[in-house]
Amino acid sequence: MLDWEHIFATRSSRMKASEIRELLKLLEQPDIISFAGGIPDPALFPDEEFKQAYSDIFSGPQVNAALQYSVSEGYKPLRDWLAGEMGKIGIECTAENVFIVSGSQQGLDYLGKLFLSPKDTALVTWPTYLGALSAFNAYEPNYDQLNPGGNRTPATYRDNAAKLGGSVKFAYLSADFSNPTGETVDLEGRKKLLELADELDIAVIEDAAYQSLRYDGEPVPPIMSLDIARSGGIEKTRTIYCGSFSKTLAPGLRVGWIVASTPVIRKLVLMKQAADLHSSTINQLAIEHVASRGFDKQVAKVKAAYSARRDAMLAALEKYMPEGTRWTKPEGGMFIWLTLPEGMDGAALLAKSIATEKVAFVPGRAFYADGSGANTLRISFSCANEAMIEEGMKRLGRLIAAAQVNELTNETIAAI
Repeated sequence: MLDWEHIFATRSSRMKASEIRELLKLLEQPDIISFAGGIPDPALFPDEEFKQAYSDIFSGPQVNAALQYSVSEGYKPLRDWLAGEMGKIGIECTAENVFIVSGSQQGLDYLGKLFLSPKDTALVTWPTYLGALSAFNAYEPNYDQLNPGGNRTPATYRDNAAKLGGSVKFAYLSADFSNPTGETVDLEGRKKLLELADELDIAVIEDAAYQSLRYDGEPVPPIMSLDIARSGGIEKTRTIYCGSFSKTLAPGLRVGWIVASTPVIRKLVLMKQAADLHSSTINQLAIEHVASRGFDKQVAKVKAAYSARRDAMLAALEKYMPEGTRWTKPEGGMFIWLTLPEGMDGAALLAKSIATEKVAFVPGRAFYADGSGANTLRISFSCANEAMIEEGMKRLGRLIAAAQVNELTNETIAAI
């Protein structure tokens, strides 16, 4: 058999299987209670609305255009609608600032390709979205820890990058209900991030996949809206906004968008022309039909369901988690982040859980660019009903408590 490794590009060695993608296979096992997949509940999809949208497209004058090649920027009526929606959250722009991608994951890949040369540094939070690391890794970067609102100086970041043979190119973060922690960056942290970006003269990539899913608390302006307010317009901003319909309408259609100044959009268009020409025409038309006719109503339905599930999970955590376990209390999104007692390993706990308690979650180490975070894990409440949450947290608490006892026993034996 041919040995391909010496033929592959060196970047291929940095391509790793996604732990989340692998864990999704557990959803097919009926005896597993899974909190692993950070995916929307299919029971909440607007399926009737999409049936009507596709019926209208195929029975009307749009059918030929829907089945034809299209422009790389994306379907103009959809981009117009998105520009209007962006204006509602303080991001004043036109369709020329909106670029359609095949899911926001493609957007992250394009942005990694656009900004990162080998050895350059991307600033990411510890932990950060695993899909972003997977997208950026192919372009052979280094990573440094981003702490919005923290006190690390621009010189520190600049010197660290120079020692590794490159320069800092962007800061990436999900500011609202982040994947994996569910946490939100406050207003002061967002302002300090923009100040840091100014000092370093870098881009800010704002991953807003969950921004619509706020259940309580006061909304915080998007980073891009703050950037526009201080700079005087979108053409003067350094922020790039990444949005997605996957968490509100349907992930299977793979439609997301990027909002940026026109020089960035022009480069992204060239990338798309070389990659896949354009995102699915008919899916863009269907998204525009459904979104323009009832996006707010659909978001309200999703928020009501997920809010109740979040509340149920937080209550169950309070009830069943042993002392020494901590967790986040998100105001929105799909995730809660658990920090286990020191010395515990989330991956080892998962193996034990699958074998004994039949509960799935995502070990936290995969979300850290430096491989730390062994004693953390992510759980998602989006696809679990309240009975599953109650039973699952009961089992998980029992598992963690037993692991604590074993850890103490092992320490005692080691001390003898």
